[in-house]
Amino acid sequence: MEENSSLLKLQAIYPGMIVYLWVWAYGSNVFNNGLTALTSQSLGLVLLLHHSCDTRKSVLNICGELMVKDLSSLSRNKSSVFLLVLALIVGGISAQATGLLNSPTGGYLICVNPKTQVVTHPSISKCPKGYEKLILGVQGEPGSTGITGAAGIAGKDGSNGKDGKTLWNGVKDPESTWGAPGDMFINATTKVLFGPKNLDGSWPAGVAMVGAQGATGLTGATGVAGPSGPQGPGGSGSAGATGAAGAAGTAGTNATIAITESFECDGTDAGTVADEKCKIGMTGPGGGLIFFVDYNDQYAGFNYLEAGPADLSPSQAWSNNSTVSVSGATGWAARAVGRGQTNTTAILTAYPTSGAAVSAGSYVSPTFNGGTKDDWFLGSLGEMKLMFDNLQGLGGFVVTSYYWSSTEKNSTNGELFSVLDGALSYAAKTNTAVVRPVRAF
Repeated sequence: MEENSSLLKLQAIYPGMIVYLWVWAYGSNVFNNGLTALTSQSLGLVLLLHHSCDTRKSVLNICGELMVKDLSSLSRNKSSVFLLVLALIVGGISAQATGLLNSPTGGYLICVNPKTQVVTHPSISKCPKGYEKLILGVQGEPGSTGITGAAGIAGKDGSNGKDGKTLWNGVKDPESTWGAPGDMFINATTKVLFGPKNLDGSWPAGVAMVGAQGATGLTGATGVAGPSGPQGPGGSGSAGATGAAGAAGTAGTNATIAITESFECDGTDAGTVADEKCKIGMTGPGGGLIFFVDYNDQYAGFNYLEAGPADLSPSQAWSNNSTVSVSGATGWAARAVGRGQTNTTAILTAYPTSGAAVSAGSYVSPTFNGGTKDDWFLGSLGEMKLMFDNLQGLGGFVVTSYYWSSTEKNSTNGELFSVLDGALSYAAKTNTAVVRPVRAF
């Protein structure tokens, strides 16, 4: 050892064992008897151990040299404390090493007497009177919080929940655990509708589906009395005497007929005497059939309509001119009953030489009841339909044919009537159809 080294004797006393540690501050050289146990370059710490056995069985002397550049560094660095403990373990006193942990803060308490330079390691957490405390390996102040690490990888998506918007029903109001957000619920007892369910699992207030009772309605009219029940069985009494004759009643009046009826038609006697009152289906003065009687005097200028006795032959075109419209024979008014004569006059003015209206207007019926009639015309669409409805198959009509009317559809078409089924139609004016003249009187 160099002369400038100072030797500090450390004595640690344990039950049944005495350990001597020789510690001194040193400059650059270290005494070494050939057994170097541990070194610490950062603290300038070298522990050299040698041992010998005392003749006493109860005492084991273990000697070593602990060279420290700065004794205070032991209290600042836990590595030095670890080195000291490890030195003791290498020295064979591991059974006593745990005794160093005697400080409430977790450090290692060493007591130093500055006068005698004796160092003790008490088994309690305080030093004897006159000793200075040296705590080795005290836990330092906690460091500052480290930087927050990067966000972890996103977790795997969970399974899809049950779709909402389901209509549920029950006998009481819904509970929060029933259904999914968006669902509806009907209380079947109170008829109250709840929903849609909120995202937080709650149900909104319900709405009554049944409105308040309305006001009392008006009293209905008295019903018609039912028929009288059958007469109950009575006793079989004797017949009563015949009552006196009642007074004669007032004479009734005949129904009023607005027109003056004509007695120039023929009925069942088939033309022997044409002096019967004209009715529908009877032979008229022109030898045809009566198909309309204006009993209420609805139409001015005539009281009866008579169909010609036969179809004109051959079939005729409505007109050979399919470019000029006859304004007096067109439209709804030209379809009416009583309009046939007016339509025919308008057509003859526009087409004076040919066509169904020319043939009907120039027709002269055969002699009947001593005379003939030449006041015929082409009936309107309404008159032709009335002829079909009232004669009911009389008059020898060709049921498979269409009959021209004097009603014009437009400049290129005329109106037709089917005797087969009463259908109304139209066709090009140059087409041919059957002609049956009509007269009014």
